[in-house]
Amino acid sequence: MKEALMRKTFLSAFAAAIAAFTALPAAAQERVLTIYTYESFTAEWGPGPKVKAAFEETCACKVEFVSLGDGVALLTRLRMEGEQTKADIVLGLDNNLLKEARDTGLLVEHGIDTGAVTIPGGFSDPVFVPYDYGHFAIIYDTESVKTVPGSLRELVEGNADEKLVIQDPRTSTPGLGMLIWMKSVYGDRAPEAWAKLKNRILTVTPGWSESYGLFTKGEVQMVLSYTTSPAYHMIAEQENRYQAAEFSDGHPIQIEVAAMTKSAEPELARDFLKFMISPAFQDIIPETNWMMPAAPTSQKLNPAFDRLVNPKKTLSLSADEIAANRKDWIDEWLAAMSMK
Repeated sequence: MKEALMRKTFLSAFAAAIAAFTALPAAAQERVLTIYTYESFTAEWGPGPKVKAAFEETCACKVEFVSLGDGVALLTRLRMEGEQTKADIVLGLDNNLLKEARDTGLLVEHGIDTGAVTIPGGFSDPVFVPYDYGHFAIIYDTESVKTVPGSLRELVEGNADEKLVIQDPRTSTPGLGMLIWMKSVYGDRAPEAWAKLKNRILTVTPGWSESYGLFTKGEVQMVLSYTTSPAYHMIAEQENRYQAAEFSDGHPIQIEVAAMTKSAEPELARDFLKFMISPAFQDIIPETNWMMPAAPTSQKLNPAFDRLVNPKKTLSLSADEIAANRKDWIDEWLAAMSMK
């Protein structure tokens, strides 16, 4: 009987302990911030690991990344999941996808001060917070390209023996950027330009990583990337072989942004967005994401960044125009490339 009483007392105490633990407020348990982003951001050489470590030091939380192929894939995933999304933050959309991302109804206003943002031409939006920017460019191998194109038209009409790899606009933000580049320069004649450029395109990859890998392996002489890409080779490899071609008819700008979902814990999500435009985050970007910081860093950038192409003309189309026409432009591209 005594043993039975002891067991009963023990079980009652154990049950009370469990009840007390489960009754603890959420703030007393570890919070988790789930961030949807793209694969190169979370790679061991990308900014993700350093961003995670730096934010976790300040937030009393755990950061969990969900990696997807590219910014377009992020938007597709968000649409598919809808109200059931596990994302608290979506990081890796860009200025060309703002209208479509906003129209999902899944993102909410951040309510933070973005006065520190320093992007050419400015950027201010109640939902999206920028964290870096860069101009799209054709990167070429100086050891194999004999005639460097000086404009998009020269690229389109140039030597078909000097090949280019680009990304698919259906799955890749650089690929969409190239679509916008063609439209900005050629307008209604873009399908004809694509038909000509097709002769120079070795292949089309789903995302940036695959295409840049083909380029650095020497399988193709040119790749669609960013004016900032040569900085990686100059700093990390002490190599000047790969350079960006400066185009007289201009370069499209990409502004990468993040936003919080309406299912996020607002305070934690806002804390991350504030952190994102602080020097602690911005210091990480230039030499891991190899883009220009969107807000001040704590120190000057490596001098290699001063040697990069600085486009004299920036090309851009409104997010509304892109959203209204993206499907038709992709259909034009597919038809011209004989991929439909």
